[in-house]
Amino acid sequence: MVSNQQQKLKQFILEESRAAGFDLVAITRPDAISLAEARLRQYLALGRHASMQWLQETEERRANPEVLWPEVRSIIVLAMNYGPESDPLEILSQKDKAAISVYAQNRDYHDIIKGKLKGVASRFASRAAGEYLKVFVDTAPVMEKPLAEAAGLGWQGKHTNLVSRSHGSWLFLGTIFTTAELPADERETDHCGSCHACLDVCPTNAFPAPYQLDARRCISYLTIEHKDPIAHEFRKAMGNRIYGCDDCLAVCPWNKFAATAQEAKLQARDDLRSPSLASLLTLDDAAFRTLFSGSPIKRIGRDRFMRNVLIACGNSGASNLIEAVQTHLVDPSPLVRGAAVWALSELMDKGRFADLQIRHAAQESDADVLTEWHIAVKNQS
Repeated sequence: MVSNQQQKLKQFILEESRAAGFDLVAITRPDAISLAEARLRQYLALGRHASMQWLQETEERRANPEVLWPEVRSIIVLAMNYGPESDPLEILSQKDKAAISVYAQNRDYHDIIKGKLKGVASRFASRAAGEYLKVFVDTAPVMEKPLAEAAGLGWQGKHTNLVSRSHGSWLFLGTIFTTAELPADERETDHCGSCHACLDVCPTNAFPAPYQLDARRCISYLTIEHKDPIAHEFRKAMGNRIYGCDDCLAVCPWNKFAATAQEAKLQARDDLRSPSLASLLTLDDAAFRTLFSGSPIKRIGRDRFMRNVLIACGNSGASNLIEAVQTHLVDPSPLVRGAAVWALSELMDKGRFADLQIRHAAQESDADVLTEWHIAVKNQS
């Protein structure tokens, strides 16, 4: 039986959340994602988490909110829209430009969402005397998408991301765990139907089956989380995507209901909408940190970022980039040097590249970079 006080507390949290800029908010129970544990265990057993060992290390807490915080009685799930102003797939045809995932074209959403969540939680704590709260945004071992589905915000689509009937696929999620007993909302049902557009569009076939993602083949994982050289089989498929990939989100038919982001700090910066590859090639570490200050891109570091840019250069077909790419053959980072070798092998003719190899490979001491030279020469033969 829901008391009048519980209903008032729920109404208060709904009003405060919307006033803070959240587009969707609903409530679920900590025991509402009972199937998540088995699904997570299978995902890890298949190795689909790739190098993200933190998923395995936090498995028990991640699968069960009550293990993470035994005192939790209700979970408030909030979503903020970050919809783009235009089709994010349009830039993929502009080979001399860099495609950056929509979510990373301005400020780091972790900071924005967490700040707003803390404000909502603080006001709720003042109203709900004696109750305790914890705020989580993505980095904590919380399965936000299953919780959002259980709360009724949307459903996990065949691309494994949350889809909302009112806001499509462009949603950031956050949660507030509380000891307060609040009325729970109804679970959302799956509305994907027979559609498989998100599966078909994936450049690297990262979906073994509907509702299953293999991070080892996902461009978002490869360009952001993966720290080593990117496997050759994925490089051409990356195109000009240098940070993340929006393909499976962008083609979802439910995005016809999506609006553009209202939060100014989530709207794309002009200089990150479609930066030229030529301009990004000039970035040293200091310039990289300055350009991406406050951005989630800064987290991957200049070397990983430059690896991605160089692969995009190799896919560009732009011979005017050769000179700038060539300067990276003497970069301090083996990761960058190896990517430069591959890019040049794609941009140069056989004879010119062979001359370059004679001059540079003999001076190279890193095994991975020497392997890149060997593979590149072999592929051009």
